[in-house]
Amino acid sequence: MEIRDAVEADAERMAALTGSPTDVMRNLVHDRTVAVAYRGGDGADPTADHPHGEEETLGFVSYDVQRETVHVTQIEGTPDACERLLREPARFAEREGMDVELLVAGGDEDLRTVAERVGFTERGEGPRFDGVRTVRYRRQP
Repeated sequence: MEIRDAVEADAERMAALTGSPTDVMRNLVHDRTVAVAYRGGDGADPTADHPHGEEETLGFVSYDVQRETVHVTQIEGTPDACERLLREPARFAEREGMDVELLVAGGDEDLRTVAERVGFTERGEGPRFDGVRTVRYRRQP
């Protein structure tokens, strides 16, 4: 498994992982820092529609910075991919001396386990999204 920065051509694969429209994922790539976990791909033709060749997308993470905190805005993928992907905003935050915050849907035990393995600690309830309870996780540098 490899990790790289997302490009616009990743939007379709990201949309398939989330069930979101492709243009929403394309906007995410443009508006946030996004990393993709993948397997395979030869990267032989940088001018192709997908410059990284044929890859299997295993997951992605998006994040941004607000008020001296790195906020993970979306994460999707296999547990192994999510663990590797959460290390990306954590590394950025460490370099900048910032905390990282992650909201996890209350019933997402896999992501809760992954977050704890990466060094996040539970900090209480987060906001509700579409009626779904979230748990706030934080990681300090």
